[in-house]
This record gives sequence, C-alpha cells and structure tokens, in this order.
Amino acid sequence: MKPVLKLLLATAVLVLLASCGGNARRVSPPSAAIQQLAVQPNGDWMVDLRLHNFSSVSMRFDKVRLEVSVDEHAAGVLQATPGISIGPGSADVVKVSMRPDGMSRIAVADALATRRSLSYHLVGTVDATPDEASKPRQFDVDDRSALNPAPGLDGVLR
Repeated sequence: MKPVLKLLLATAVLVLLASCGGNARRVSPPSAAIQQLAVQPNGDWMVDLRLHNFSSVSMRFDKVRLEVSVDEHAAGVLQATPGISIGPGSADVVKVSMRPDGMSRIAVADALATRRSLSYHLVGTVDATPDEASKPRQFDVDDRSALNPAPGLDGVLR
C-alpha cells in the first residue's frame, strides 16, 4: 500500500473512533461556592451561592442544605430550594438569606474593617436530578475558599 493511502486509512479510522465517544452521559458531583456575601443593615447575610454543574448533562437543582463556617467559626445553615436547571459544564447563582451566629458576625465585620480575606467552608448536600433521569440524587458537598472585601462596596465580600 502506498504511504498516502495508509495515512488516509489511519485518519479515517481515528475520525470514526473519535465520533463514537460523543454521546457519553457523565453525572458528576456539583460544587457550591459563595460568590458574594453582603451584610444587611439588620446583620443578616445575603449570600449569592454559585452552583456549578460538572456533568455532561443538564441537572435540575432542587434543594441545597449547607453548613457554613467562616474563619473556622460556625455561621449557620444555608438552605434553599432553587428549582433551577443548569446546563452541562455551566453554573448559576441563587440568592439565599441567612442569619449568622455570633462569632461569625464578628469574623466578617473584622475582615471588612481590616480589608483582609476571609476563609469559608461549606459542608452539606445538594439534591439534583440529571435530565432524562426519573430519580433525584443527593450529592455531598465539601468546598473551601476565601472571600475578599469588594472595593467600593461597603459590607460586601466577594
């Protein structure tokens, strides 16, 4: 066989094999992160919670229950029933109001006053249903990150 013909045949086989893997349905655990924390005048927090779908299919996010701690101080529980669908590999944000516990209020106030970063930890569950699936699934979440004071926005960490 001529080298050019062998190369064309090998290319055709590779293209055929690559096209076979396009329909894989992969359901991966989602993640949760605080995109923004805004301290309200009454001391409550308005949290913009970012839910990220790492799956190759859309997921409907039905329920979120996350224990929040800031700088190692228990802050309370974020609970929401977003009822939103998030596409594959995408994210969306839901607003959740929260009444934080005492030491966490002080930690947030200190981070805002001294313009320093604030670590946080989210532990809990997210209930989501993969599209075309009949049963909802519960995913464990254990995410850590940090927030920084937002320039020009009093009482806001991002």
